[in-house]
Amino acid sequence: MDKAQKGFTLIELVVVITILGILAAFAFPRFAALEVEARKATVNGLAGSVRAAASLAHSLDLVGVAVVMEGNTILMVNGYPGKALTGIKDTLVDTTGFGYVSTTGVFTANGATTPANCSVTYVDSAAANNPPTITTDVSDC
Repeated sequence: MDKAQKGFTLIELVVVITILGILAAFAFPRFAALEVEARKATVNGLAGSVRAAASLAHSLDLVGVAVVMEGNTILMVNGYPGKALTGIKDTLVDTTGFGYVSTTGVFTANGATTPANCSVTYVDSAAANNPPTITTDVSDC
């Protein structure tokens, strides 16, 4: 009498493991690149938040009230938040994942290959009621 076969043969297991290895070799680089794309999207999202916060603070300034956001009095320069410590950074609720240097007005992404090339730069308004310059650099996130 033949016994019923139970389980897999060694050849079947080797073939399945080989196929999984080949799939992993092609899939891994695609998933590894997602980290860079996610960091770029985060930088662009922060830039949008900075623009929105600057516009909101400007609208409060136009009304003629003291600009207080999240309990912080905001330092205004030409009708927009300044880049100083009590300026644009204090208009944002959460900057987790970013470092900020108030002397340069640069938010840099933590964990970037080259943080200076994965950043949002805020330049104070040059004249009354002219918006600040907000630029992004995602060339090396």
